[in-house]
Amino acid sequence: MRFLGRVFVGCLALLLAIPCGAFVLGLGAMLDPVSREVLGSLGLVGLFEGLNDLASGIGPETILFALAAFARALFLLLVVPPVAMAVIGETLNWRSPAWYGAGTGLLTALVPWLARNAARAGDPQAFAQEGRITAILFLTGAASGLVYWLVAGRFGPRDGAV
Repeated sequence: MRFLGRVFVGCLALLLAIPCGAFVLGLGAMLDPVSREVLGSLGLVGLFEGLNDLASGIGPETILFALAAFARALFLLLVVPPVAMAVIGETLNWRSPAWYGAGTGLLTALVPWLARNAARAGDPQAFAQEGRITAILFLTGAASGLVYWLVAGRFGPRDGAV
């Protein structure tokens, strides 16, 4: 019975942590001037290109594939890191705020770097912009990890606490 209670509380905590991470990601993207400029230009360019593509006869399934790719990227950034850290933390009984906050933040920040398999060498300005995005992703993961800890980790049993 105790196991089912932990599973329920963990699922509830994830249902609260994931939207919190999405909120922090959106807020960070809007407050950072570089990200705001890139998102603004991509949004308008993408909208106009999508309308031009529809007018030229390209089917709406292409737009659906692009939306599916965007949803997959958001899933990898917002859902996978908190779930992975929650499963590891609950399995090993590690319930410290540092584990959930810093661990989820690091994992979220590493997702784009791991997806590319390496850092880009070259332009220092591009590297600085990637550093800003990495910082926003770290804050996104840290916020979702700490919300998870506040709901599920803080009051759990502390047999092997880190």
